[in-house]
Amino acid sequence: MERKLYFLIAIFFTVVITGGSLFKLNNTIELPSVNFIDKILHLSAYFVVTLSWLFAFYKSLKFSSRESLIITAIFIYGIIIEVLQGTLTSYRQADLLDIFANLTGIVIAWVLFSRIFSKNGMK
Repeated sequence: MERKLYFLIAIFFTVVITGGSLFKLNNTIELPSVNFIDKILHLSAYFVVTLSWLFAFYKSLKFSSRESLIITAIFIYGIIIEVLQGTLTSYRQADLLDIFANLTGIVIAWVLFSRIFSKNGMK
């Protein structure tokens, strides 16, 4: 049951990131035009989605081999989203710095997850 819940949470965050990245959101909330805030949002989103997918699979039998697959898949997903933003939308653009922010969030989540669970002998 717990694993199913983590899996549903991971799917939810993935769908939210996809929708938030590709669809025009209501402009009721204006973010400052400071590029730094956008990068923090990317880092945070990919931190959360990475943790959610790691938790979804951490009790499976071959987790260590799946762990690298999860990290790689999320990174590729982020690149695909950036490419789609540049090709399918007129209100968003592809940005290499967004990819680096995504990667930073992924790495921070993976390091944190690895340290906590290897320290507690849960990995």
